[in-house]
Amino acid sequence: MTEPLLISSYNSPCGALMLGALGEELVLCDWADGWHRQATENRMKRLLKAPVLEGTSPVIERAAKELDEYFAGTRTSFDVPVRLVGTAFQLEVWEALKTIPYGVTDTYGGIAAKIGRPKAVRAVGNAVGANPISVIVPCHRILGTGGAITGYGGGYDAKRLLLRLEKIAFIDTPAARARKEA
Repeated sequence: MTEPLLISSYNSPCGALMLGALGEELVLCDWADGWHRQATENRMKRLLKAPVLEGTSPVIERAAKELDEYFAGTRTSFDVPVRLVGTAFQLEVWEALKTIPYGVTDTYGGIAAKIGRPKAVRAVGNAVGANPISVIVPCHRILGTGGAITGYGGGYDAKRLLLRLEKIAFIDTPAARARKEA
């Protein structure tokens, strides 16, 4: 029998996250009510071909502990073993996201340049938006050119909280302020 993908809920200060582990690797840290939740779940099912069960595991418990520490302000990087699940291009973008340190930001154009595809800004944006391991793979550290807050799978309010936690300055545009999400 194929090893199951275990899924468990984690309540963060900025919303519920779904944590998922396959064996000894975290494969999911996604916003329970995020705009891309269903697409992420479909991609996991298609690529992992594993039955999905509610439950926990040592990896999920470790991820929850590390997230608790992050939200308490005592952790600035994550050590939980992660397995990214996506296309080759998505993996390239997500690996670039992992290099952005705590308290530092980048842009979609900056990531496109880092991966050697400076004209692929829109594709990078789509890949960042499809990140299945939010917070841990820090897509919240991506801002628009000039430091403007951009969309986020967990919603603008969650992104604001994460940026403030890391003491990152950002420009809150009128369009972003108009979108008051939980």
